[in-house]
Amino acid sequence: MPWTAVAAVALAGAVSFLNLWATQPLLPLLAQVFSASKSAVGMTISASTIAVALSAPFCGVLAERIGRKRVIVIATFLLAVPVLMAATSRTLNELIFWRFLQGIVTPGIFAITVASITEEWPLQDAPKVMSAYLCGCVIGGFSGRVFSGHAVTHQVFPGVVPNWRVGFVVLGTCALVSGALLARWLPRDSKTEKQIAGAAPRNNVFRHLRNAQLAATYVVGFNVLFSLVAIFTYINFHLAAPPYFLSPSQLSLVFMVYLVGLVITPLAGIWIAKVGSRKALMTAELAGMAGGLLTLLHPLWVILLGLTLCSLAVFVCQVAASVYIQVAAPAGERSSATGLYVAFYYIGGSVSGVLPGYLWHLGGWTACVMLVLIVQAVTIVTAGLGWKPLENGNPQVARVILTDG
Repeated sequence: MPWTAVAAVALAGAVSFLNLWATQPLLPLLAQVFSASKSAVGMTISASTIAVALSAPFCGVLAERIGRKRVIVIATFLLAVPVLMAATSRTLNELIFWRFLQGIVTPGIFAITVASITEEWPLQDAPKVMSAYLCGCVIGGFSGRVFSGHAVTHQVFPGVVPNWRVGFVVLGTCALVSGALLARWLPRDSKTEKQIAGAAPRNNVFRHLRNAQLAATYVVGFNVLFSLVAIFTYINFHLAAPPYFLSPSQLSLVFMVYLVGLVITPLAGIWIAKVGSRKALMTAELAGMAGGLLTLLHPLWVILLGLTLCSLAVFVCQVAASVYIQVAAPAGERSSATGLYVAFYYIGGSVSGVLPGYLWHLGGWTACVMLVLIVQAVTIVTAGLGWKPLENGNPQVARVILTDG
């Protein structure tokens, strides 16, 4: 494959997450602008993740029917429309609506890209391709938050007063450019899952849910994103309040801890190959629980250390779950199995965008952290009881470990 094909995979990861979390550093500001509660502005996150959860299974099935590249390119162009329209929002409900539409089309990019790497690329090329994709995801998630946060306090375009709307104009333009590049650079499908397994049966979703190992993985996915979104959404309110008083641009820089994923993700694949998905996930979740407890302390550098541990835990858990689901899912049905996993994953993120806001009234940031600790403990129990050592002696795991690590 030419270098442009690898670049296209990285770009697909970046453009997906460039937009998905863009409002996180803006939440305290949006609460003031729209005179809304924390839970209400948290819906700018939950609306997107709810939509991702709703559309992800259908994107997987659609890709099995019409081809992966076609779905990825169309979804990228469609993404630009609600992102640009979000800049025109006059009310919070309008912004939430456009954020919902963003989430509808996003799985057509990232979920299908992951399945494409697993099925389409030669084994010897898979490590660098998945590494490029994951690096793109990390950089995209970080950059989207930085763009939106700095657009509030710094002049992005000459003569344009800095405000939260400018960030969406920048992000929407990036989506348009990305769609054009993906159409040109992304390789054509060399094979589709339809060719592997014939016409995909319509009851894939129900069969996946009856698979005990896959069902446990879906619960894990729900809990992992629940923990991440709860921590990294409501920490903004904690750090914008006394005694920290961080501005939106400063809050966006807090997400630099995400860059740990550039280092951790490749190492996680190597580690999982040695100890297995179950042990790796349980250990990572314990580290995440320790990180959550550190955020309860006062020094800002300790809070950042805790957030780094939380971020580290999520990256390891994601690789572990991705490895496990690709091994547990039957050949020819991995796009639909991955799509269903993405649905549960983002349902967890949707719930955690709102639920901690109600607990905030009871105990502030401490109550939010306690909720996350309970969810992480449930994750450890679920993986410990529900995951079997499918990797041991399974030749498919060599491919999955390489592609996800």
